[in-house]
Amino acid sequence: MSLADSDRELVVSELDREPTRAEAALFENLWSEHCAYRSSRPLLSAFDSEGQQVVVGPGDDAAVVALPGSEEGDGDSTYITMGIESHNHPSYVDPVDGAATGVGGIVRDTLSMGAYPIALADSLYFGEFDDDHSQYLFEGVVEGISHYGNCIGVPTVAGSVDFHPDYEGNPLVNVACVGLTNEDRLVTAEAQEPGNKLVLVGNGTGRDGLGGASFASEDLAEDAETEDRPAVQVGDPYAEKLLIEANEALVDENLIESARDLGAAGLGGASSEMVAKADLGAHIELERVHQREPNMNALEILLAESQERMCYEVEPDNVDRVREIVERFELGCSVIGEVTDGNYTCTFEGETVVDVDAYFLGEGAPMNDLESEEPAVPETDLPDATLEDAFNAVVSSPNTASKRWVYRQYDHEVGVRTSVGPGDDAAIIAVREAEQGLAISSGAAPNWTATAPREGARAVALENATNIAAKGATPLAAVDCLNGGNPEKPDVYGGFEGIVDGLAEMCETLSTPVVGGNVSLYNDSVAGPIPPTPTLAMVGSKDSYDAPPLSVGSDGDLLLVGDLGLAADDARLGGSEYLAQFDGNDRFPALPDDPASLIETLASVADDDATLAVHDVSHGGLAVALAEMVTEDAGLEVSIPSDDAAGALFHEQPGRALIQTDSPEAVREAFDGVAPVVELGTATDDGTLTVHVGDETIETDAAAIGERRATIDRELE
Repeated sequence: MSLADSDRELVVSELDREPTRAEAALFENLWSEHCAYRSSRPLLSAFDSEGQQVVVGPGDDAAVVALPGSEEGDGDSTYITMGIESHNHPSYVDPVDGAATGVGGIVRDTLSMGAYPIALADSLYFGEFDDDHSQYLFEGVVEGISHYGNCIGVPTVAGSVDFHPDYEGNPLVNVACVGLTNEDRLVTAEAQEPGNKLVLVGNGTGRDGLGGASFASEDLAEDAETEDRPAVQVGDPYAEKLLIEANEALVDENLIESARDLGAAGLGGASSEMVAKADLGAHIELERVHQREPNMNALEILLAESQERMCYEVEPDNVDRVREIVERFELGCSVIGEVTDGNYTCTFEGETVVDVDAYFLGEGAPMNDLESEEPAVPETDLPDATLEDAFNAVVSSPNTASKRWVYRQYDHEVGVRTSVGPGDDAAIIAVREAEQGLAISSGAAPNWTATAPREGARAVALENATNIAAKGATPLAAVDCLNGGNPEKPDVYGGFEGIVDGLAEMCETLSTPVVGGNVSLYNDSVAGPIPPTPTLAMVGSKDSYDAPPLSVGSDGDLLLVGDLGLAADDARLGGSEYLAQFDGNDRFPALPDDPASLIETLASVADDDATLAVHDVSHGGLAVALAEMVTEDAGLEVSIPSDDAAGALFHEQPGRALIQTDSPEAVREAFDGVAPVVELGTATDDGTLTVHVGDETIETDAAAIGERRATIDRELE
C-alpha cells in the first residue's frame, strides 16, 4: 500500500513541498482506514456517547465510566475503563501471535488511562467448523489469547465464538478489556504542556509490525499468510506484565502527565496523536529510541509496531524518578524528545526527517463519500425437517454447542474478582472498591446481521443487554467493534451502514451510551466479504456480586418472558441456527415493543429472592436454552401449545428469558404491560428434558444433551 495520488496532492499542498520518505510513510499509515476511519467516521455520529456516567468518551485510548454513586467527583470516585480492538488480518497471517498481540494492545490502551486491567472478553469468528484451515486458525487464536492473557494475569471472563462460511478467508478476533481506576489516578492521551519530556518505556524497538496499520486497511490477498508476515507483531507477555506493574507504580506516584500505547503506526502514531489532541507539537530524536536490532533506519524506528511499549509525557523534574522505577522492572527507558508548541518534528542523526503540523497529520485525512445499496429482504423458504433431526442438529451445532474447550484454556479466576465466569449469560466481576458487581457480555450474531443488518444489529445490542439483565444487573455502557468487508462495494457499505444505525438505535433506546470502539473494514479476501459483524461489549452494574444461576434446580415453575411465536407472523425464523443448518431463508423476527422496560424489569426479577434460575433465550432459540438449563440433578417438563414446532422452538427473537421461580404470579405481575409471560412447565429431579409441542414430543436427558453439546471438544481433543 502507498500514499494515494489524491492524498499526496493534499499533503504537498499543505507542506508546500514534496514529503520526505518518512513523512509519506507516516501519512500513509495515519491516513489509512485503520487509523483515520475514512469510510466510517461520517456514520459514527449516530452513536449517543453521553451520559452522567461518562467521564471520558470516544477518542482516547479507552473510555472511562463512573460506577453508580461515583459521579460526583470527590476524589474517591471509582471508575472503570472500557476498550475494544480488532486484530483480524494479523490473526489470519499468524493466528497465535496475531491474537496474542491483540490482547496486549487493548491492555496497554487500558494502562494509558491510568487504569489496572481486571477483565478481558474475546469475540471470535471463523469459517465453517469442519474446515481444516478454520480449525487451524481457531486453535491458534485461542492459544494466542490464552497464553498472553494467562501470562499477564488478567482473567478472560466473557466472549463468544461463531462459525460462518463467509469468514473462511478472513477470521475476526475482537478483544475487549475492562480496567479499574479512580478520579485521582486518571490519565488521558492528551499532551499537557510544552517543555515536558517524552519518555519511551518498555521493550526495545525492532523491525516487527512494519506497516501494520496500512496492512489492516486492505483486503487479504491469496498469499497473505507468507507475504504479509512481516506486518504482524511478535508479543512478549512477560514484558507486558512488567509494564503493567511499572505503569501502576508510575501512576501511584503521579509521575505521568499523559500517556499513549504504541500500537498502529508505532512511535509515529502514538507521539503525533498525543500532541495533536492538544494542538501542540513535539520534537523527537529517533536515534535516542532504545532498539533491539542493529542498524535500524529512521523509518523503521518511527513506524515499527513492536509490542509492549508506552509513550509517556513527563515533567522534566520527574524524569529521573520515572527512569528509576522503570529500570527496577528491568524495562527499557529512553527520553526521546519533548512536547513543543510548534510542528511535529523528528530528526535522525542530525537530519530532519519529519516536519509537519501534528493536527493535520492526525486529523487531516479526507473522508470517503461511498455509494451504498440497501440489503435485500430474504424470501421465505422454510425447510422440511423432522423435529428430532432439527433438535439434534441445532443443539449440536458448533455455534450453539458448549464453548468449554475454549474457556477452559483461559485463566478466568486470576485476580480473585470473578464471581460468575465464562459459560453463563454474562460474567460478573467483583469491584470491591465500590461494593458493586460488574456484569460483562460481549458478542455479535453473524447469522442475524447477514440476514438483516440493521435489525440484526439492534438485536445484538438487545441480546447483550438481556445477558446482563439475566444476572440481575442494569446496563451501564458499551463499546463496539464494527467489522465489515470492502466498503468500496456498495452492497457491503450498505450492510455496514445498517449495523451502525441498528446498534446506535437500540443502545440509545436502552439508555446505554456507546463510549468508544473500533472499526475494522476491508475484511475481504478471495473468498469474499465477511458478514457485517457489530461486536458489542457491554457492562452493567448491580449492588452485589451474586446472581441467579443459569441451570435449574429440582423444584419450581418455569416461565418464558417474551413471545412464544404462536402466531405465524411472530415465528419468523430469519437468522436462526435452524435455517443455517437446513439451508432455509426467512424474514428476521420482530423485536419487543418496549425493550428498555423489559431489560429493567428482567434485572429486577432476576435479583428477587423467589427467582431460582434465569437464562437468556437467543442462539438456537428455546430448544437450546431449555437444553442448557438441564443438569444431571434437575430436569424440565415443558408443554408448548403450538402446531408450528419449528417456529416455537427455534426462532431467535432476542429479549426473551426463561425464569424458574417459586412465585409465578409475582413474575407475571412484574411484567404486566411490559412483555408476555407464558408458563411452560415445572422442574423435575431426574435430569430429563421432556418437551411437548403440539402432538410431538422430545425426550432426552442431561447426559445425552452433554454429548450433543460436546461438538467442539470431541473434534479437537
